[in-house]
Amino acid sequence: MQLSIVVPVYKEEKNIPEFLRRLQPILAPIAADYEIIFSLDPSPDRTEEVILEHRAADERIKLLKFSRRFGQPMAILAGLEYSQGDAVIVMDVDLQDPPELVTEVVAKWREGYDVVLPQRRQRTGEPWLKRLVSHVGYRVINRVADVQIPPNTGDFRLMSRRVVNEVLRLRETHGFLRGMVAVVGFKQCLLPFDRPPRHSGATHYNRFLGSLRIGFNGIFCFSTYALQLSTMLGFVIAGFSFLLMAIYLFYKFMGWQILWGNPTLVILVSFLGGIQLISVGILGEYIGRIYEEVRGRPRYILERSAGFEPRS
Repeated sequence: MQLSIVVPVYKEEKNIPEFLRRLQPILAPIAADYEIIFSLDPSPDRTEEVILEHRAADERIKLLKFSRRFGQPMAILAGLEYSQGDAVIVMDVDLQDPPELVTEVVAKWREGYDVVLPQRRQRTGEPWLKRLVSHVGYRVINRVADVQIPPNTGDFRLMSRRVVNEVLRLRETHGFLRGMVAVVGFKQCLLPFDRPPRHSGATHYNRFLGSLRIGFNGIFCFSTYALQLSTMLGFVIAGFSFLLMAIYLFYKFMGWQILWGNPTLVILVSFLGGIQLISVGILGEYIGRIYEEVRGRPRYILERSAGFEPRS
């Protein structure tokens, strides 16, 4: 198997026919053998039926269906685990990851790159709030994290087989592919492109909360900076408290009238209480991720597969 295409899907029945219509003629000239793996979170529409109808006409189209909705990150990791290609491309079905770019991505791989990252020059159709959160998030992550994640790169990427194998060895439960690929390393390159709007329908991914979740994964899963910042902030506030106490005693010994009253004390107490809650929240984020890792649950459970050999 030369090339695998991994496509996470949920409620995408209208996009699948057009996606395949544009992708398959592109794959035929560049790959002697290929497979298209749809990783399906159970959908209330006809997404599964549409995939199986196309599989009946072309056995290179394959299906992984999960027992419940595990989310896009786990769907991608399942597709990677079942893929057989020497190179694996992860892309969305809504055609915001243009199939026409596959030719250039594969060409870069054949030049010797293990990871090819299409980088968005424009993000057509995305609200300004999501673009702002994404911009700030990438800057923060790259400033504090142990690895560098190129900005404006999503999960759309090509990975060589050795990169895929190393990513699967990580066994991390968060499924933050961008960070995991950055941890693995190897020779990487960027491929700028203009991202078009969705072909059909609206995304079923919560753009704002989803972006925040991705940002938190980048910060808390690949850095301890938040803990260090919490500690430093604690020392600063403690120092401020001692300074305030010294000023208070000085005024007391001098017999001067103290300048602050109840409102000031209420503000200070509220401020300190807020800092304490933030610090506890930061600690909770790390503890929660430790709990997820040590619990040892499977990252996904399959209900059925089509096109794959049975696994023990």
